[in-house]
Amino acid sequence: MKYLGLSVVILCGLFEYGSPIMCYECNSAINSFCSEKMLPESLKRNCSEHDRGVTHTLCRKIVQHVDYGVNGQLPASRVIRSCGWDETKYKGACYHRAGYGGRQEVCSCTTDFCNASSETTASTPLLISVIYLIMQKYLCE
Repeated sequence: MKYLGLSVVILCGLFEYGSPIMCYECNSAINSFCSEKMLPESLKRNCSEHDRGVTHTLCRKIVQHVDYGVNGQLPASRVIRSCGWDETKYKGACYHRAGYGGRQEVCSCTTDFCNASSETTASTPLLISVIYLIMQKYLCE
């Protein structure tokens, strides 16, 4: 019985590893719903549907601020949500970039639809660990 919980954790981990990530995809410059707190179902995408020669491993949210008018465009802010990949130290983290009259915050996360809001979501391994500990407590009594 002791190994049942461990088996469940391993199986869930394998299932999660093999399944495609699902993200919101939009650009508020084109679709104003993209900057809302509650995003519509129509913005949900299966990242495996992209044919770009890469395996998408994360969701990304970019908040851009253009501080000066350029080419007849007024200063503006926009939100871009997308599927992505990143094997650098920034995977699952946020970073800032600035220059040429603008700045942006780029955040990536590795769970389904985690690019929905600015709130941090619990990761799958953390959730599985908590479930495992609860199961251990009640199964071993």
